[in-house]
Amino acid sequence: MIPLRDVIPTRTAPVVTVGLIALNVLWFLYEQTLGPRALDAFLRTWGLVPVDFVWDRVVTSMFLHGGWGHLAGNMLYLWIFGDNVEDRLGHVRFVIFYLLCGTAAALAQSFINSDSSVPMIGASGAISGVLGAYLVLFPHSRVLTLIPIIFFLQIVEVPAVVLLGLWFLMQLLSGVGSLGAAADVGGVAFWAHVAGFVAGLALVNVLKQPERQTVEWWDGVRR
Repeated sequence: MIPLRDVIPTRTAPVVTVGLIALNVLWFLYEQTLGPRALDAFLRTWGLVPVDFVWDRVVTSMFLHGGWGHLAGNMLYLWIFGDNVEDRLGHVRFVIFYLLCGTAAALAQSFINSDSSVPMIGASGAISGVLGAYLVLFPHSRVLTLIPIIFFLQIVEVPAVVLLGLWFLMQLLSGVGSLGAAADVGGVAFWAHVAGFVAGLALVNVLKQPERQTVEWWDGVRR
């Protein structure tokens, strides 16, 4: 299922969400200027390598991506769900929230694959936290979703709780299935997704602004 947009209006400009997308895109475009050997060295320098854990790489690794599909998928989810979470948390709190979720995701994956020398890169751990927060804040929302059915494409509105619930279940099952795999085999950091999502569920209630919770999603015109 490919989300296209949600039905929740926002009342503030999503400057942080747009800024995060811009930073991710700019870093990726820089990666494209590097040759294969230089790119590998760049990712190993600024990505997070669990066996050689360095705290500042937790942040830098959140802005690196391994390909166009990796970047596009992450930025699509951040654009659809990030603006609404930013609207409810406020700009500064959203930055803190995003970085904390990304940190929780990185720590979880590093703990589970502590012997891995493969650099972890990508914004998906932090964005998973955004998805968890969205589920808490807008459990009755709907998401316009593209669903491929054999040779046909269907666009339907899917309840956010169904879309995000299925997404989380897939990450959890895939994470369980990855246990016991060789530490130095690359792939998707499923446990980062799981941990980021759970962190988002927990942190959003700590960081949300009470004065913004009285506005219902259906009473929405951008102001």
